[in-house]
Amino acid sequence: MALAPPLDEEAMDADLRAHVQFFKGPLGVIPNSVRTMAHRAPIARAFTDLNVAVMTDYGSGVTPEFKRLIGYVSSFASGCLYCQAHMILASERFNATEARLNDVFDFERSDHFTEAEKAALAFANAATQVPNAVTPEVGARLRAYWDDGQIVEIMGVVALFGYLNRWNDSMGSALEDLPISKGEARLAQATGWSVGKHR
Repeated sequence: MALAPPLDEEAMDADLRAHVQFFKGPLGVIPNSVRTMAHRAPIARAFTDLNVAVMTDYGSGVTPEFKRLIGYVSSFASGCLYCQAHMILASERFNATEARLNDVFDFERSDHFTEAEKAALAFANAATQVPNAVTPEVGARLRAYWDDGQIVEIMGVVALFGYLNRWNDSMGSALEDLPISKGEARLAQATGWSVGKHR
């Protein structure tokens, strides 16, 4: 059960309601996490702005699809079932192939990710660990393929999901129907995913 209930869209002020419509593009819904943040409109607005900035396509090669896969790997490493479901849904909506969707949780052994992508996903996994597991070797592997700006984008996704993973797991955010269906279809058998406390 969630610690605080999501705010109905109709209860938000008009400016905030318009601001958070952004999430309907990548996710099809305004997530319950954001609707809960809306109890304090400046938090929901600032989070939305950060999400837009981090997930923007800067034309650098860190594509919108790949950013969602990074978000999935970070959420998988943290154990956040809520964000795993959201990111597998968002990756699909941003045209991840069936092979990449099916292999992302085991990316190192997959032929469907480049060595550069594997280095970024390994970094995301290590950066999510507590305590942090980014070693000089992990950093060198990342720098072998990605420039400074790209690394900032990759780390931006990991940091964004650090916030979201802690928010959703601690608050017990209830999952919406669409991400539940994607989690059950794509993750349950492969990784043991379940709704867990996010009912």
